[in-house]
Amino acid sequence: MVAMKLRLWQRLFLALAALAVAAVGTMFAVQQRTFRQDFLEYSDRLILVRLQGVATRMGDRYAEAGGWDFIVRRPQVFNDLLDGGDGRAASRRPEPGYGPGPPPGRITPESARGGPPDRDGPAARPAPEKGPPRKELDPLNYRSRVKLVSAEGHHLIGNPAVLDGGPAIPVVSGGQQVGRLIFSPAQGLASDADLAFVAKQARHALGAALGVLAVALLVAWALARWIRRPLSALADGANRLAAGEYAMRIDARRQDELGDLARDFNRLAETLEQSRQARRRWGADIAHELRTPLAILRGEIQAMQDGVRPLDARGLASLQAECDRLARLVEDLYQLSVAEAGGLEYRWERIDLAALLREVHEDHAPRLALQGLEFQLEQMGGVSAHIRGDERRLMQLFANLLTNVQRYTDAPGQVVMRIMRAGDAWRVELDDSPPGVAPEHLPHLFDRLYRVEGSRNRAEGGAGLGLSICRSIMEAHGGSIEAASSPLGGLRICLSFPVPDSKA
Repeated sequence: MVAMKLRLWQRLFLALAALAVAAVGTMFAVQQRTFRQDFLEYSDRLILVRLQGVATRMGDRYAEAGGWDFIVRRPQVFNDLLDGGDGRAASRRPEPGYGPGPPPGRITPESARGGPPDRDGPAARPAPEKGPPRKELDPLNYRSRVKLVSAEGHHLIGNPAVLDGGPAIPVVSGGQQVGRLIFSPAQGLASDADLAFVAKQARHALGAALGVLAVALLVAWALARWIRRPLSALADGANRLAAGEYAMRIDARRQDELGDLARDFNRLAETLEQSRQARRRWGADIAHELRTPLAILRGEIQAMQDGVRPLDARGLASLQAECDRLARLVEDLYQLSVAEAGGLEYRWERIDLAALLREVHEDHAPRLALQGLEFQLEQMGGVSAHIRGDERRLMQLFANLLTNVQRYTDAPGQVVMRIMRAGDAWRVELDDSPPGVAPEHLPHLFDRLYRVEGSRNRAEGGAGLGLSICRSIMEAHGGSIEAASSPLGGLRICLSFPVPDSKA
């Protein structure tokens, strides 16, 4: 059986739905549990407030009777006080177990505490050997959860099953505590009214929870679908990009991470489109560069074969010049391909860039002077400019730049090279005199086979690969190379070499 494959937006919806169900379910369960507990505590607090009044009335009756004889063995008085009465009417009713008329003896405070009977009356009725019967705590009758004890803690009346450690309300008479009402909190809901109230609240809470859950699921569904649209557009764009449709673009108007991803995708498509166009131009330019010297060679050889041109030293020298030009082109193509593939060998060492520029000046100044170009070197006196680089490749870099200057600078002319510190880099500037380069051509000078003029004199011009090789060498050194207009009227080449860490 094949498992169903869930899409990303479906997984997002299920995750959000599961989170919503868990959150709402947990909230409902916690709310119901805390509601029951708080309801019981609220009910008990109401009873304790009620017992405050009962304790006040008991204190008043205690002061009138001079003891607890008015309530001991008289549950009807105790119950009447608990029900909100003053116990006077209940005290006139006969005690349970006796006929009409007064009881055989009167209980004084001393007899209530186990003292002798009143001397003015007959002998008091002896207390039973066993205490009052113990009743189970009835949650439906709060009177079964209350008992009265004396100031010494002796049980007087009420349910003996009530534990002494429960909430106690003091009974005060004449400024002194004469007893305590001890209350046993409820352990759960028992009455039909309480259970019906709690069940009604539970139904209302469940309805609200289901409503919140439904809204959460709708929001999760809408969010998942909202995220699905740009993801589907990205997937479709990736498939079209893989099929070679580099001109396609996707909607990138969103101002969030998905919008950033869409804009990055469009930049990728634009880069691939430019790369394809560059490859096409690269192939066409290579074919053109190779076809031209081959056509010249073929034409001159054909002319010698037909007798139009004599086979002499001058003709062979012309053939040799075209062969040399073709060999240089092939070598430049090879060097550029190796450089861009990272195949050029570099021997990294700590070198003094200022000393290297002095050597470059000594090597090329005489040759430029023969072309009518004055080559000047401006340096910071006595300052070393140490960098991490390959001296052989850097010599190749400056040789290519000065060869380019020699080809395209009119004589008499001027060439100035200087070095300076610019922040965390050493900056080298190479300026030459006219002719200059139009601003629209400056960004493309380091492109492969790029020429400012479409029909350049091949005897003086090159194939347009030297500056591309220079850019590859600078990138290998972690630096940069740029072209700008020179104050001398020609072209300025700016090279930036990072200053190595002092610990390196």
